[in-house]
Amino acid sequence: MASQHDERLTAIHLLRAGHSTTAVAEQLGRSPRWVRKWRQRYEQAGWAGLQERSRAPRQHGRRFSPAVRQLVIQARSELEAEAALGQGLKYIGGRAVRTKLRGRLPEALPSVPTIERILRSAGLTRRPQPAAPEIRYPHVQPTAPHQLGQIDIVPHYLTGGQKVACFNGLDVVSRFPTGQAYAQARAQDAVAFCIHFWQTVGIPTYTQVDNQDCFSGGHTHPHVLGQVVRLALTVGTELVFSPVYHPESNGYVERFHQDYDRHVWQDTYLADLAAIQIEADRFFANYRQSRHHAALAERTPYEVHHATAPRPLPATFQAPTKRLPLSAGRVHFIRRVQPDGTIAVLNVNWPVPHADPLKGVWATLELTPTGATLAVYDAAPDVAERICLVTHPFPVREPVQPRQAPAAAINTLPASPATVTQLATLPLLSVLPQVSAGVQLIGSVGWALLAVLLHPHRRAAAARSIDGP
Repeated sequence: MASQHDERLTAIHLLRAGHSTTAVAEQLGRSPRWVRKWRQRYEQAGWAGLQERSRAPRQHGRRFSPAVRQLVIQARSELEAEAALGQGLKYIGGRAVRTKLRGRLPEALPSVPTIERILRSAGLTRRPQPAAPEIRYPHVQPTAPHQLGQIDIVPHYLTGGQKVACFNGLDVVSRFPTGQAYAQARAQDAVAFCIHFWQTVGIPTYTQVDNQDCFSGGHTHPHVLGQVVRLALTVGTELVFSPVYHPESNGYVERFHQDYDRHVWQDTYLADLAAIQIEADRFFANYRQSRHHAALAERTPYEVHHATAPRPLPATFQAPTKRLPLSAGRVHFIRRVQPDGTIAVLNVNWPVPHADPLKGVWATLELTPTGATLAVYDAAPDVAERICLVTHPFPVREPVQPRQAPAAAINTLPASPATVTQLATLPLLSVLPQVSAGVQLIGSVGWALLAVLLHPHRRAAAARSIDGP
């Protein structure tokens, strides 16, 4: 038996299809007055107008007690302290305060506007600051899928007030997304999500993240190369750190957070991480098949993303149980030049002479087996003509290995005869080392010989091609 809400939806569908009020009423067993009522609600408020309205009085004159006001201020103070100490996700607004109050009040929670009024009256809201000069930052300008992926974290609160870190990521050109929720935003959580992202979306040329400790390796030790940096070097993507306190540089995934919040969290109470993932997976599946993106010309993110085959990290790849060694590769930093003429990279201030203070710079850390350098440019790597402003030697206190296979697939599969067959069915680039300066000497003949060694059928086919039929 259809619910009342389903009946209202059916009535509107029939009316929009051209049926008369009388015909709709007869088909649903309702009065014409009932049909006109819900048509009017739909015309006033759209589909949301078909929901049952609360019969509570609109003006009830309720005032919250001084004890409630004290709890609101206390919750705000706790959130501010957590944000300042790096323990939270730096959200301290009215919605975060309201979520933190869940379970603390024996009565109904105050609304977000009420909480904000309490905070304003207590002088706890921030006054607008004078606008600083806008800094123009260099950025990679991708033109095809698999060139640039962006990853970011959006905070939320479970029913009961527990904080969770929702990692989201997408391909900038195709808008193909994925996401995972974690109890915290630690380095191991960032590593786990990066692995999931590269397995689901594929390994792009560049992977862009912000400067949170879980991505950067922390803000304590100079020249730190954290777990995510080492993982990106191992996998073969070039990690890009956005400018500090400039979410616009990660704008595609920041905009995606809004859709994620609306479809997964809005008007929903989620009790645990499993409940989040159920809602999120449903949203991701629908989003990947949606044609709503004007930039995609009525194609879906899935269609655009898979028009050219992604290079996924194999599902057999597992999170490292100990610190990864350094692999040859590049890590990038988009930075603002500070008033003293330096940029902050990996907890060290590096001089950049003659830099434009209103124009950001692009710094590239290049790691090779023979040494490492930090070079600072006025533009991103995809700009045809750019200027190297300065180059600094970068101290590395451990060996740098030549770049290995992106997935390290050989090391994560069991050593058995079945392994050889399994490796032979993987895409060649996921098993063999990436082309580097030394590997380029092998040439196409070397690649063919290595492929032959992986599988007896390939070896037989090669023999036939050499000896003839």
